Amino acid sequence: MKAREDISAGTLRALARRYWWAIGLLIAAIIVVVLVPFASSDPDGLERVAEDKQFLDSARDSRFDWLPDYSIPGIGGDLSTILAGLVGIAIVAGLIMLYGKYLVARRP
Repeated sequence: MKAREDISAGTLRALARRYWWAIGLLIAAIIVVVLVPFASSDPDGLERVAEDKQFLDSARDSRFDWLPDYSIPGIGGDLSTILAGLVGIAIVAGLIMLYGKYLVARRP
């Protein structure tokens, strides 16, 4: 019985070493799903300063508004924010992977 436990523990360690990036993405996704309902709906720091100094009305929308107000248009509530967070994780992970492949290809 001990040998079987050692093999499965060794296999799990090998999988964790090979798929560390997937484990990291899973942890990030869990954090988004669990913590979004507790996120503050108050404006962020820059928006708050703009409100306090009364120049928020002169602000212009960005040209690229992919996920306005950290949400996905057409979907309401926390689900919209959770999905926007997951999209953000996927975009950042994809960019990091592309950059990693670029660095590996440049290696002499």
